[in-house]
Amino acid sequence: IDLRGAYNLLRIKEGDEHLTCFRTKYCSYEYLVMPFRLTNAPASFQNLVNDIFQNILDVYVVVYLGCIMVLSKSEEEHVTHVSTVLSRLRANNLFAKDSKCLFHVSSIEYLGYVVPSEGLKMDQAKFQHILNWPPPRNLKALQSFLGFTNFYGRFIKNYSKKISSLTNFLKKDSCFPLNEEVLNQFHQLKEAFTTAPILSHFNPSLPTIVDTDASNYALGHQGKSHVNHWKLTSRRTAVSIKSCLSRVSVTL
Repeated sequence: IDLRGAYNLLRIKEGDEHLTCFRTKYCSYEYLVMPFRLTNAPASFQNLVNDIFQNILDVYVVVYLGCIMVLSKSEEEHVTHVSTVLSRLRANNLFAKDSKCLFHVSSIEYLGYVVPSEGLKMDQAKFQHILNWPPPRNLKALQSFLGFTNFYGRFIKNYSKKISSLTNFLKKDSCFPLNEEVLNQFHQLKEAFTTAPILSHFNPSLPTIVDTDASNYALGHQGKSHVNHWKLTSRRTAVSIKSCLSRVSVTL
């Protein structure tokens, strides 16, 4: 469910309208509703929707600003859940944009991910974008590539290890183009995304296995139930704390 207008649905507190004043060549204007791009607009709107759905958040509703996702185990249950969500929106004078809403589907794109009934996977369009990415020719291009892949790093086992040589090139004294070793790692990382798994939903009723590991430059852990992975995490670390931190980080 995509809300229409989002921030514009919030009324500016009476008496604070003058804080939004802006001038034109004709006269001055003040906002009566919250405009986009105010520093505190996202937080204020998120607080609003969190309050509206407080007792059902992460039960069957996930909300990020104006994007609402309703999750149900059955068709009958979904009808009830959607009805509850729409009723609360109407009671608070919030309205959805019909052309951007999807109902009764088994898979949906949400915040850069695809969420099927089996779990969580990469958006196919983003997947192709990574595969078509040319080798970085300067620092800015490398930062852009790593920033993009970091978002999907949770799908790649030993991700921090796979980008170790690339991250070393982020230093200011690094010389481009990439040497052969780093270029190979770049292509290996792209190849890893071709076998990225679906991360299953965590099922607390199944036996849970948590594997940890650490090297001289990275640590990581993976959570799985039988053959299904529900979490893959890794990051860089110092040698002196690698073994201990690989276990502690699992609980953070």
